[in-house]
Amino acid sequence: MLLLASGCAAIQLTPGAEMVRIVIEEPDKDCKFLGEVTGSQGNMITGSWTSNATLETGARNDLKNKAWKMGGNVVLLLTQRAGQTTGQYGAGGQTNVTLQAMSSSVLTSSSS
Repeated sequence: MLLLASGCAAIQLTPGAEMVRIVIEEPDKDCKFLGEVTGSQGNMITGSWTSNATLETGARNDLKNKAWKMGGNVVLLLTQRAGQTTGQYGAGGQTNVTLQAMSSSVLTSSSS
């Protein structure tokens, strides 16, 4: 039962990842491109037991964690997808959220 309960909680932010900003407009020239990152939470087993808000928060936290690990502090959101499944008797719902983004690092005067 512990495994099932842990599947219902949002992925937690790693220390420092709270500093990563998610933006929908391309950052200015003061940003250095670091690479692409994908954040997701949920699957066909745990997704139907997890609220949509938790799936979205977990995917966002996963995205920030991965960007932070790359040295990024800004991510430009490219796509957002929510997976849907239908069960044996027609019941179904959102089972996962996936966010794809480009990770960048804002160059500051102290890092130049």
